[in-house]
Amino acid sequence: MIEGANLPASVAARSADVIIRRATPDDLDAIMRLLSDDPISAGRGDVACDEDREVYAAALERIVGNAANELLVAVVEPRGVVGTMQLTLIPGMSRRGSTRLLVEAVRVSSSERSSGIGGAMMRWVVDVAAVELGASLVQLTSDAARVDAHRFYRRLGFTDSHVGFKYAVDASASARS
Repeated sequence: MIEGANLPASVAARSADVIIRRATPDDLDAIMRLLSDDPISAGRGDVACDEDREVYAAALERIVGNAANELLVAVVEPRGVVGTMQLTLIPGMSRRGSTRLLVEAVRVSSSERSSGIGGAMMRWVVDVAAVELGASLVQLTSDAARVDAHRFYRRLGFTDSHVGFKYAVDASASARS
C-alpha cells in the first residue's frame, strides 16, 4: 500500500459516479473477471478459472503488502467493481531524481467501455494520485496490439515517447537454480 494515496476517491464519469478504492481479497473474483474480459490478457492465460484463484490471491497479497504498490478497483453502485489498475511508485536517479508513477493492468469491464470510466480513472491518476504521491512523471506500457487503448491514452495527453522491451523468463528454469 502506497502511503500518501488519499483513498477512497470519488470521480465523475460520463455514465456514473465512480469510487476508486484499494482492492481487498473480496475483490479477487471481480479482478480476475476483468483480466479475462480482455482478449489479449486471456490469450496470455488470464482466464479467471477456479484453479488459478490461489495464484491470483497470492499476487494480490504481494501487491498490497508492498509499500510501493497499490491495486485499485473502480466501483459503480449498484453494478459493483467495473475497473481495476495497479500503481507502482518508482524512485529514480534520472530526471534529477524524479519519482515515477507506473500504471499497469488498467481494465474496464467490456460492458462499461466508452462510458468515460477509464478516462475518469486515468485523470484521477494524473491529476490527483501523482500529485499526492510526489511523482513528476506518470508512465505506462501498452501491448502493441492495443490500438484502441493507444488512441485512448493519446486523447488523455500521454505521448508514445519510448520503445518498450520485455523478456519472458522461464519460471521453471529459475525455480531449478
